[in-house]
Amino acid sequence: MSDQPEGDRPNAEIAVPDPIVAVPAEVSDVSYEVELDHAPAGAAVYVDVSPAAGERLPVIPPHLRTPAGMRTALARQVQVTGHRGAYHSIRSPRYLLLAVAWAIVGVFRVLARQLRWWWVLESHGLRSQAAADGDSREWHKLDKDAREVRKVRGMALGGELAAVIAVVVVLVKFAPWWVTAAAAAVALPFLAAAGRPADKRIITPAVVTPRFRRLNADVVLRAYYAAKLGDPDKPGQQITFAGRMSRDGAGSGVLVDLPYGKGLRDAVEAKEAIASGLDVTDSQVFIRRDPTSIRRHGLWVADEDPLRVPVGRTPLLACRQTDVWQPCPLGLDERGQLATLDLLWHSILVGALPRQGKSFVARLLGLYAALDPFCKLDVFDASGKPDWRRFALVADSFAFGLTPTAAGLPPEILLDTLERLKSDVNDRYERLSALQEANPAACPEGKLTRELARDRQFGMPVRLLILDEVQEYFDLGPISAEIATLLVFLTKVAPGAGVTVIPATQRPSGIGTGRVAQQFLAMRDTCPVRFALRTSDYRVSEMVLGAGSLGEGLDASKLLSEYKGVGILRGASDKSPTIRTYLADGTDAERILTAARSIRERAGTLSGMALAADAPRVTVSVAADVLAVLGDMPGAHWEVLAGLLRGRFPDRHGDATADSVSAQCRAAGIPSVNVTMLGKALKGCRKSDVQSAARQP
Repeated sequence: MSDQPEGDRPNAEIAVPDPIVAVPAEVSDVSYEVELDHAPAGAAVYVDVSPAAGERLPVIPPHLRTPAGMRTALARQVQVTGHRGAYHSIRSPRYLLLAVAWAIVGVFRVLARQLRWWWVLESHGLRSQAAADGDSREWHKLDKDAREVRKVRGMALGGELAAVIAVVVVLVKFAPWWVTAAAAAVALPFLAAAGRPADKRIITPAVVTPRFRRLNADVVLRAYYAAKLGDPDKPGQQITFAGRMSRDGAGSGVLVDLPYGKGLRDAVEAKEAIASGLDVTDSQVFIRRDPTSIRRHGLWVADEDPLRVPVGRTPLLACRQTDVWQPCPLGLDERGQLATLDLLWHSILVGALPRQGKSFVARLLGLYAALDPFCKLDVFDASGKPDWRRFALVADSFAFGLTPTAAGLPPEILLDTLERLKSDVNDRYERLSALQEANPAACPEGKLTRELARDRQFGMPVRLLILDEVQEYFDLGPISAEIATLLVFLTKVAPGAGVTVIPATQRPSGIGTGRVAQQFLAMRDTCPVRFALRTSDYRVSEMVLGAGSLGEGLDASKLLSEYKGVGILRGASDKSPTIRTYLADGTDAERILTAARSIRERAGTLSGMALAADAPRVTVSVAADVLAVLGDMPGAHWEVLAGLLRGRFPDRHGDATADSVSAQCRAAGIPSVNVTMLGKALKGCRKSDVQSAARQP
């Protein structure tokens, strides 16, 4: 039978259910493995003739389902193995000296054990007891037995000694050196193990074994009972499990059923107590809602703190063209899986305490959009930080700070942009409706498509409006009322027309009271996708993540202060992962935006304020780039130089060839000469000539 739903299969026939026949309760089928209630008295009453299918556990772990995940797991093992090999190789002389020293001790310990065995010391206690009791007959019997055993054991030891001497003589006088060395290598570990005390290790571990807890039933039950979420001795108050415990990525997970009367909020509030009972930190414990019952939730415990290690630089540093119709890579979730975010069809709210990475996260989304030449950007930062100023290279409109600039007052620039966006959104809906009537295939259901957005004749490109410290625009006097009204409209209506609004704020509670304050809350609550980095308390966390987030186990105030760029994403999917975001600092952002401007210039999509004569431009000297890649080399062939430039500066030299680099360098006054590299003399340039050209004005 096909797994495809009936309504999705072409020419599907509508299934007609069989007539319902009443069956006595005692013989009716039971589809539950665990009875939820006591059996009802009387005949069965049907409430649902289509029982839900049970959840199937994954055959392959999620982190091994994709080639990228498999490569990551393999790379991790290779790195650990390589580190161990290097660590022990460096310390191998020390290990050898320690082994020899303990082997010498081991020789004497083996001799002492042999002598104790030969002297039959195990019967000494019996002989002493017979002497103390005055039982001479028993003593003589025991002594006679001991002498006979000693004689047999002495002969065995004599034969053993003779064999050892014979082997040593043969090895020393007749065997090749490598045989003697092999015999010593075999004997050395045994003698060293015999001589080494139990608390003295010869080979120390290269990797400190992490302290982690693999879940089992006893550990989880102990933790939940210690957290007062149940009682093993009271009827109906036991903790049960809805499935088998299993490994899930870099941790362990299980579905937990709380006793009747307990729910997800109780588990969330007891998270610290659960972590204590599991003997881990609370940042390793993740509790998530299960849709089947309020009593049931998913418990996942990481082997190590998954939020402690940053994920590194953003892949956008490759400076390749992106597509906003594809998800933006945001970072890694708590299980180490790639976390992405769609930038279309919804507004996205970013909130956090100051200096927790709020602007970095919003800027990361803006950088992704900037590399798509068909996406228009509008960027506004009320605080005027340096973080956003390089977006002037690509933004259709922008303003930084609140003080007057050469382009005008920033609030007025924002107001003008918002009015144009509102007019554009209304016009888009009119044209989409007309287009859908005229050509349903080109505009299905009146929705914007990738083809329509990228076709310039329609004039409906995807737009991204980013507002950092958005709360400041709601506290500027009379103009704030107009700004607030327009922002509420755009967050509610614009995403469906391909215009995404991304407000970022460190004050999600808003400003003051009155109509403008109410509109700020309306704008905040209209954003369906929320990203919360660390907040001051659980109330602020719920303001950012939305009502009900705390009841789902989502509390950004529990994130530690040292977790920069770590936040909870809610509303983008059925899950609400905790994400370690990629890093793009100011230097990275400038490099990406410089590449984005070049991409837009080639595509002919620069517009608005980015085209203004006073828009900041980056002039780069070819000689400076060549010097940067030459390093300590006295010169290089044109082909080699082109490869170095492509790898180091993909934004400026992504299409570099030997001929193009040669032409640019000759135009900059760098002569083309014969350069010998790796025994080959080919055309290229000398570093001294490049330095001379770089010094020219």
